[in-house]
Amino acid sequence: MSLISDRINQLEESQTIKMAKLGRELAEKGHAVVNLSFGEPDFNTPEHIREAAKLAIDQGYSHYTPVAGYPELRKAIVEKLKRENNLDYTFDQIVCSTGAKQSLANILMCLINPGEEVIIPTPYWVSYSELVKLAEGVSVFIPTDEKSHFKITADQLEKAISPKTKLFLFSSPNNPTGSVYSKDELASLVKVFEKYPNIYIVSDEIYEHINYRGKHESIAEFSSIKDRVILVNGVSKAFAMTGWRLGYMAASKEISKACEKLQSQVTSGTSSITQRASLAALSENLEPTIEMRKSFLRRRNMMYERLKAIPGLEVDLPDGAFYFFPRVNAFFGKSNGETLIHNAGDLCLYLLNEAHVSTVQGDAFGSDDHIRISYAASDEELTKALDSIEIALNKLK
Repeated sequence: MSLISDRINQLEESQTIKMAKLGRELAEKGHAVVNLSFGEPDFNTPEHIREAAKLAIDQGYSHYTPVAGYPELRKAIVEKLKRENNLDYTFDQIVCSTGAKQSLANILMCLINPGEEVIIPTPYWVSYSELVKLAEGVSVFIPTDEKSHFKITADQLEKAISPKTKLFLFSSPNNPTGSVYSKDELASLVKVFEKYPNIYIVSDEIYEHINYRGKHESIAEFSSIKDRVILVNGVSKAFAMTGWRLGYMAASKEISKACEKLQSQVTSGTSSITQRASLAALSENLEPTIEMRKSFLRRRNMMYERLKAIPGLEVDLPDGAFYFFPRVNAFFGKSNGETLIHNAGDLCLYLLNEAHVSTVQGDAFGSDDHIRISYAASDEELTKALDSIEIALNKLK
């Protein structure tokens, strides 16, 4: 009999965290490693948000918080959704959690029964399928590639639906591809969902503000299905607050109440200081976020020119987030000395050991032929990493 439960034994370790760990171990041996495996803005949290946190400490915000979050924070989220997204919610439809990952976990645990299916377009964020597994559901994947800019069609969606389908889970802007769904593309998916009133839609919009196409479009904007949409967002990417851990969801009162009940037995309310800082982030000046997006756009353009010039890489231009997801299967079967590349995992380890650049293998995101490269790093580090990647890949014969 195994000491560890089957539910945990069947889970995979997060590959993004694994590659970052391997990079740190190599750095501890004295190598200068450029970490392009983490999805974390390299900027500091804006000053006005940090000041709000300091003030909260001085004002004595050191006690337990309501499970779903301070009412004033939930009301600020309601106002943000109306102001920026033209979406109408009430504060009791909002649940704040310790990161958007916990929001997603809450939703899946509250909605999925054993054996029910969750449709996930691939590539997808590493934790989606593992959270479905934890909820004892079944992931049904819809493959995409560069030809569609990693976006599904209405026809693909309809073909994936079965009598067991309970949920559709996707992100826009997408991690790892950076693809962004337009209003028209979302409308075509909505027409399918209108035929199936028992399917719920989870829209992960954590990269909302890192969007190079202009206005962010949410599938929650479509009134015909809005009551079935669960919107997930947070402060980590838009406000460089990854370590603060604040995510939130907006959904029907029935779903929000269920998630609040689950959270009351798991973590209760998230950090009081984080909530006060997030109140400032969501209510005040967006200028630091806008400037950060400009930096990411400049880096994206530089990275695109460099990556597409490397023989063997097939690169799609992302419209959002801060990742490239190049196709690398042209290197499979090639070698450098005794190092033979069989798959994307081998290539990532090769780039780590040969170029001292940490990336993430594509199979973690549902695509064996790709790797993910983050450009949430300084211009100097990115240039250094690209030089090293190009040299290392050119050595493979």
